[in-house]
Amino acid sequence: MTSPVRLAVDCMGGDHGLPVTLAACLEFLQRDLNASLLLVGREPDIRASVLFARLQASTRVEIVHAPELVEMSDPPAVALRSKRQSSMRLAFEQVSLGHAHGAVSAGNTGALMAISRNVLKTIEGIDRPAIATFIPNRSGSSTLMLDLGANVDCSAEHLAQFGLMGSALAMAMGVEQPRVGLLNVGEEVIKGNELVKQAAEQLRQMPIHFIGNVEGNDVFKGVADVVVCDGFVGNVALKTSEGVAQMLGAFLKEEFRRSLFSRLAALIASPVLRAFVRRVDHRRYNGAVLLGLRGVVVKSHGSADAYGFRHALDRAAEAARHRLVERITESLAARSGLVNA
Repeated sequence: MTSPVRLAVDCMGGDHGLPVTLAACLEFLQRDLNASLLLVGREPDIRASVLFARLQASTRVEIVHAPELVEMSDPPAVALRSKRQSSMRLAFEQVSLGHAHGAVSAGNTGALMAISRNVLKTIEGIDRPAIATFIPNRSGSSTLMLDLGANVDCSAEHLAQFGLMGSALAMAMGVEQPRVGLLNVGEEVIKGNELVKQAAEQLRQMPIHFIGNVEGNDVFKGVADVVVCDGFVGNVALKTSEGVAQMLGAFLKEEFRRSLFSRLAALIASPVLRAFVRRVDHRRYNGAVLLGLRGVVVKSHGSADAYGFRHALDRAAEAARHRLVERITESLAARSGLVNA
């Protein structure tokens, strides 16, 4: 039996708000019988939702009233300083106070970064939090990639810390000895700019299984379990891969609709096509973990539907149950021991 876990959910965040978040919460509770939720948002709006009656029947939900909402267009400074009663902030405060094991929000990414860091603080020994998410690979598993946009400019030390945190998250998700690779323009040690070369040297000193440089096409081969890069490169790589997947999907639809014969072929191939679509469905990988904080925070895509948001809830529950923060802290302690030795 899985251990009990309680999550705080920013119900008002994202492009769609309550219709998506509450539907996802209902599905999550039906699938995870050892979980409970704190629904953070405007209480009158939550109670007015047709979904709330079904949620309330589970007896595993409570409402935390938050009168304010962080808009998707709000600058981070405004969200941090002027909206101290927002659903996003109060969700993170539930984690800080020990009322929840983790928090999930589909809100404004910049605001989420600023508020979560302000409320939860960073783990001692971590300079900057990093956004990490899993993406599918050809081996049938998934590859963890970080950073994906939290830190556009990084030092070699930051990249080394990302490697350590990524390894801890991969272990928390069931990988016994995660292979950590550094994203570069070539596999050879001499390749890359000075920053990447320095980062590689520091990663070799980390208490992790560092396998060296990996190239962009290696990400999807499953060569590494964890791929480290700065936020600028990571965000561009992620958005590019999403664009390629969407383009391939559009091409398939066009070809199968081209003629009567191709339509018949599509009908025959429909089981294979459905399996393919499910395998590359980005919603299954929704839920980026903000690593380096003294609490579990998961960022959902703002445009996620209920299916995608439920996967973000799953991700937060897994991270909390597998003691993600404690694992990172233990890894930092091991690194300190190696340095002092």
